[in-house]
Amino acid sequence: MYDVAIIGAGPTGASAALFAAKAGKKTLVIDANQSITKRAWIENHYGVNEITGPDLVENGKKQAAKFGAEIVAAKAVKIAAAGEGLTIETDSESYQAAKVILATGLATDLAEASGIATKPGTEPRVKTVVATDAAGQTNVPGVYAAGAAAGTSLHTIITAGDGARVAVEVLSALNGERYVDHDVLKA
Repeated sequence: MYDVAIIGAGPTGASAALFAAKAGKKTLVIDANQSITKRAWIENHYGVNEITGPDLVENGKKQAAKFGAEIVAAKAVKIAAAGEGLTIETDSESYQAAKVILATGLATDLAEASGIATKPGTEPRVKTVVATDAAGQTNVPGVYAAGAAAGTSLHTIITAGDGARVAVEVLSALNGERYVDHDVLKA
């Protein structure tokens, strides 16, 4: 059983995985290698002069893995309640997690197949997004959504930040108190 499973390893998912794994949570990332960021050229991401989308995605996955996130190549097809957690069915096997974060970008098929509410998108060319509350929680207990999947702007800096924001909400729920992660320079 994983503490946190994240569906998608683009900027949103990798950022959420980085926070979850760094917090010491058993973290799984299920990635179908369909991030639209892989088609991007990026010059507006804070702290980075310029980078290709594929390089940004690879760097994010490496950062999450550095802290122990397990990344598997698979397509998630359904999420269902299972005991005190959730089961994520993929095209190859099933996984159990206490909490799930959808970081599926423009894809809402997993949400719809899992009974997760959607709503019309407000970004140009984004027809449908996952409906969430202010913490990123969906109508299915334990399932959250972040980034473009939850209706944020498609800019990588914004989706990455939203992945981190929702991860902090999930970590706070798991810990029973507000989670904070601030690194400081070592003297």
